Amino acid sequence: MSDTKLMQIPGHIDPVPVPRDVTPREDGRVDLIGLPKKRIAELFEVAGLDTKAAKLRAKQVFHWLYHRGVTDFAAMTDIAKTMRPWLAERFVIGRPEIVEAQHSTDGTRKWLLRTADGHDFEMVFIPDADRGTLCVSSQVGCTLNCRFCHTGTMRLVRNLTAGEIVGQVMLARDSLGEWPKSGQADLAALDDDLVDEDGGYSADGRLLTNIVMMGMGEPLYNFDNVRDALKLVMDGDGLALSKRRITLSTSGVVPQMERCAEEIGVNLAVSLHAVTKDVRDEIVPINKKYGIEELLQACADYKGASNARRITFEYVMLKDKNDSDEDAHELVRLIKHYKLPAKVNLIPFNPWPGAAYDCSTPERIKSFSNIVFEAGISAPVRTPRGRDIDAACGQLKTAAEKKSRAELERLYAEKEKALG
Repeated sequence: MSDTKLMQIPGHIDPVPVPRDVTPREDGRVDLIGLPKKRIAELFEVAGLDTKAAKLRAKQVFHWLYHRGVTDFAAMTDIAKTMRPWLAERFVIGRPEIVEAQHSTDGTRKWLLRTADGHDFEMVFIPDADRGTLCVSSQVGCTLNCRFCHTGTMRLVRNLTAGEIVGQVMLARDSLGEWPKSGQADLAALDDDLVDEDGGYSADGRLLTNIVMMGMGEPLYNFDNVRDALKLVMDGDGLALSKRRITLSTSGVVPQMERCAEEIGVNLAVSLHAVTKDVRDEIVPINKKYGIEELLQACADYKGASNARRITFEYVMLKDKNDSDEDAHELVRLIKHYKLPAKVNLIPFNPWPGAAYDCSTPERIKSFSNIVFEAGISAPVRTPRGRDIDAACGQLKTAAEKKSRAELERLYAEKEKALG
């Protein structure tokens, strides 16, 4: 049982992020995952290397960590053999622990992961015909309590560190076989076409081409760690994924949206889910703090948004709650009023035990979509994925906790019987 204290969040306030540059380890070694090249060089210098050697070794190690994906210093073949044990004694190359991995019949993969201090979180890989999208978590739990979201039923434990965030991407590449293979041409300078037909970033015949910060937690309530992790993902000498292939989703933390544009610069998605104050207050309670009008104005001001890089509005379809023709017409009015370069993702609600809502009927979703489309705004209906593996955010964590409790009860019963 972890002794990490819960982050106290009294009501709907902005939690103060506490970035952790270096995650403490019991063995005294430092985990390098999540650290930029400059910080790695500083740590090498503190450990005893002179400045010039520290910068050289940091550049080499950074390449092996983030571009080649190695998890053992012994595999860093351009570093002297005598140097590799020195590194291994002082540093470690971490990955989140895999608690459970599931593979859906539709190709969706979901992992339940565990931090070094014993807290569970999730990531999901969703393959499509022309892309492969990794859904990444930013927090353990969440403070926002969105009523349709299963993660919203979980108390916020803590922010994930930059290493735990970028570690999800690296673990996905491990699992999907996506690191460059030995002897292949250098792939560090990937552009939007990623690789040619002979490239090495294939996974089950697909590519991990896109990242969405849409997993557990509110990314803008963990801004510093999310920013630092995504900078490593976008670094041309490392994971080298274009910012145009990364989308950050927020429920509407308005004060951080301008900062997101300036300091990260990735695509923006907004969990809108309603077009009236009363309904959004109910299902997305942060609306009581930052209302629809304030949120949409922040979207209008989002630097970098354009017809080529439209803002995505996520809209979960809840039966008899937000799915009327009137709601669709109001959504169109709002988007046009604020002159937003936007598209709308209509998301059939993925039910979970105890949920207060039902999914809209296919006919109602189609009618809603048609109204938005006819107004000249893209409104595709997202195909439900991974329902056979509890792929809605937070479901796998809850299932695992129930399984753990059942296992503990079984072991206790066996012990009682043995003592008999």
